[in-house]
Amino acid sequence: MTDAVVSGGAAVEALSEREAARELARLAFEIGFHDRLYHQKDTPEISDEAYDALVRRNREIEARFPHLQRSDSPSLRVGAAPAEGFDKVPHSVPMLSLGNAFSAEDVHEFFGRIRRFLGLDETEPVDVVAEPKIDGVSASARYENGEFTIGATRGDGVTGENITQNLRTVIDFPLTLRDDFPKIVEVRGEVYMGKPDFAALNQARALKGEAVFANPRNAAAGSLRQLDSRITAGRRLQFFAYAWGELSEPVADTQKGFLDRLTGWGFQVNPLAQLFTDAESVLAYYEKIANDRAHLPYDIDGVVYKVNRLDWQQRLGMVSRAPRWAIAHKFAAEQARTVLREITIQVGRTGALTPVANLEPVTVGGVVVSRASLHNRDEIARLGVREGDTVIIQRAGDVIPQIVEVVMDARPDGTKEFVFPDKCPDCGSLAAREDGEVVTRCTGGLICPAQAVERLRHFVSRNAFDIEGLGAKHIETLWQEGVIKTPGDIFRLEKMERNGDIALSKREGWGARSTENLFQAIRDRRNIAFDRMIFGLGIRQVGQTTAKLLARHYGDLPNWRAAMDRAQPREGDDYDELTAIDGIGPVVASDILDFFAEAHNVDLLTDLGNVLNIEALEAPAAESPVSGKTVVFTGSLLTMTRAEAKARAESLGAKVAGSVSKKTDYVIIGADAGSKARKAQDLGVAILTEDQWRDLVGA
Repeated sequence: MTDAVVSGGAAVEALSEREAARELARLAFEIGFHDRLYHQKDTPEISDEAYDALVRRNREIEARFPHLQRSDSPSLRVGAAPAEGFDKVPHSVPMLSLGNAFSAEDVHEFFGRIRRFLGLDETEPVDVVAEPKIDGVSASARYENGEFTIGATRGDGVTGENITQNLRTVIDFPLTLRDDFPKIVEVRGEVYMGKPDFAALNQARALKGEAVFANPRNAAAGSLRQLDSRITAGRRLQFFAYAWGELSEPVADTQKGFLDRLTGWGFQVNPLAQLFTDAESVLAYYEKIANDRAHLPYDIDGVVYKVNRLDWQQRLGMVSRAPRWAIAHKFAAEQARTVLREITIQVGRTGALTPVANLEPVTVGGVVVSRASLHNRDEIARLGVREGDTVIIQRAGDVIPQIVEVVMDARPDGTKEFVFPDKCPDCGSLAAREDGEVVTRCTGGLICPAQAVERLRHFVSRNAFDIEGLGAKHIETLWQEGVIKTPGDIFRLEKMERNGDIALSKREGWGARSTENLFQAIRDRRNIAFDRMIFGLGIRQVGQTTAKLLARHYGDLPNWRAAMDRAQPREGDDYDELTAIDGIGPVVASDILDFFAEAHNVDLLTDLGNVLNIEALEAPAAESPVSGKTVVFTGSLLTMTRAEAKARAESLGAKVAGSVSKKTDYVIIGADAGSKARKAQDLGVAILTEDQWRDLVGA
């Protein structure tokens, strides 16, 4: 697994559909690794801007090929699972992340998207609140009857870590609310350490011979996540509030009004937050904040823009892991020079051979960078990079490092072009690149140990089965010893231990307690949501979003298996039904059916079906007339945009399809409805006008 990724490669406009799918898989896999480093271990190895460059590339590819979005897409993805040592706290309202802007064009597009989604006239102002983006640690605080009751980190956005006692020690954090407040209110914000306090802390640690922190964010994270809250109390942490989670009643009509309520309750709100009415105004504000950045008493890494009207925020809703009504405008990257010592090859879960640049360690933006992915052979050729070269490293977005260019004047004599291997370094199988692909892939399949181990690692990963205590090294060791060969073997580990076939508890680094904790984690995962089980299978191009689509559409494993068997001829009603799912087209469907065509995969599903209790996705909170129904929108809608209509339908439990089939329940037609309306009529599918649809769902 590489610890860094570059955003280079073929231009998005030049990617074929197959190339785009492979690139999205590569991005999802490696960005997930850096998410865990950043959010769980607080030890990022790459810069925010480098990280954001990858996220931006992922977003651009998904914008061009929306049906290829993976369930493990960085667009879905928000952070990592809680670390050991803290109790888990489920968020009643998910703590989501923000999309990013990197240029003035991106900001103008943000305003344009809002107008298009809401169907706004160009003359209607779009008021936004802009405020500096604090470079700290996100946290939530729940209050009941004005009293602080529980605090949590973001975690993976759904479940965080219980930091109640530590949050109580934050110097400007209110333990009781003032003025008029709801019975229940969850306030969210950023815990940070000011620059003067950071300097004093590092000075004190240096005098004691202790390791110093790289930057204020790492200091804040390390302080907030101490198991001993007395240590946290000895660090001067602060808190800026800016958002809400659960509320027992509405508290404002606007974002600015909510910030005013926060101030009234006793929270610190960033005094630089301002209200603007257009993109040009916020861009001027961004430039001013960027110029003043060095003089602020705290670290920031950009500016956040949020739509002011809360009724518009509600209509805009969320897309994947981020709200449509907010965006973070990030600052530019930092760069440094270093020497590329060696290029090595790593083999991933799908057999992709990824070249990795092993670098002379260099500090970029307070973080030591020692490796960066070179993506594929085309990227090596584009950069013209060789072993021994001096290269420019950039930490995009202060997270992910990338090689920007080679310093040709510093190239030593005798360097040679890198020869990309034609055989897998792990199993010796032929390494080939299919026509139209950018990735060179090992053809060894299951005989390749690297692929087998990576697939098992994926199965236990955070967004799949999330089995704590079964890390990458454990998986590799147990696989090599023949203890774990398939995912089902994981659920037989405890029985093997009890029977004396293995002795995990007696191995170095394990012990009775850690072994029992692992077995408990495995027991907990015998009950698994259907979509997480699908994602854990590691089917090419099936990420979290696609896994949820499949789980929601087919309901349970037996129904899905039967439908995929019937769809194998790649024609007929079941195939049409699969490809009609909005977000799954012929390319993704082909990879899904290829998975089911392999006998060993069918055996795997049978095995998992015997050892797991697979749970259906939770239904929407309230039943609606369209729950479980399949709907298709066609033509131009007058009272709402297509995007808003789709989002509303999905929120009511409907399944939105991209094409009409015999299993479609409703086709909603707008102006200029064409072939889809005709096909619905031919198939006898119910056709609704826009007004009839609104009446049906109570819009």
